[in-house]
Amino acid sequence: MSNANFNRGPAYGLSAEVKNKLAQKYDPQRERELRAWIEGATGRRIGDNFMDGLKDGVILCELINKLQPGSVQKVNDPVQNWHKLENIGNFLRAITRYGVKPHDIFEANDLFENTNHTQVQSTLIALASQAKTKGNNVGGLGVKYAEKQQRRFHPEKLREGRNIIGLQMGTNKFASQQGMTAYGTRRHLYDPKLGTDQPLDQATISLQMGTNKGASQAGMTAPGTKRQIFEPALGMERCDTHTIGLQMGSNKGASQQGMTVYGLPRQVYDPKYCDAGLLGLDGLDHSFYNSQ
Repeated sequence: MSNANFNRGPAYGLSAEVKNKLAQKYDPQRERELRAWIEGATGRRIGDNFMDGLKDGVILCELINKLQPGSVQKVNDPVQNWHKLENIGNFLRAITRYGVKPHDIFEANDLFENTNHTQVQSTLIALASQAKTKGNNVGGLGVKYAEKQQRRFHPEKLREGRNIIGLQMGTNKFASQQGMTAYGTRRHLYDPKLGTDQPLDQATISLQMGTNKGASQAGMTAPGTKRQIFEPALGMERCDTHTIGLQMGSNKGASQQGMTVYGLPRQVYDPKYCDAGLLGLDGLDHSFYNSQ
């Protein structure tokens, strides 16, 4: 395999757009701070191109060995590409053991194939934060992570806490029933900005709540009876409110002729299929009764 650096070809379309957005997030100021920290810690000069100077993985392995001696047992000479990839992989596994979170770590191809230098920079900043937390001097890089403060409470204290309502659930302190009316009575809605007079009592209904002034029961019929809708402009004539209109149906001409005693069945008769001699005047079949 050739010892030349491997470079991915140019990206097009959506891949080019994503690559450009990632490149815009790269911070040159952070690069200068990282360069000063890494060169000061390892004693080696990176070079003019920051990422190309880290691509073989040698300086990265020396950096983690300075922070935690013995993290990378063997650092390969960058003779061939697989030596460089192995160095980068050893560095990534070492910083994982050092305490850097997996979601903060870049992939080997992000550096070796120049696909995501922004993620490489973020990983180095996360490594600096972890080093600062453990007491190493990293300059102004990173932040010191908060130490774990574990609390252990006696079981009796935990049981007592179950009877206390936390403030995040709300509180009724300073609550009162001032201004409350008797249960079921209405309250006046008063807005001082409108310039209305303050009510004398709390049983007053404001106009925005509606009013029943001028209401009467004139023309009301007894409960259950229908009312006549009369419109003089349409030439309608007044009619008796007890008259049932034809649109509501009519029982004129109805009779109980042919009805049997309640509960008895009725004979369905068709002269084409039934013998007329077996039928009575009422149209019922009496053959059953005659046989008894």
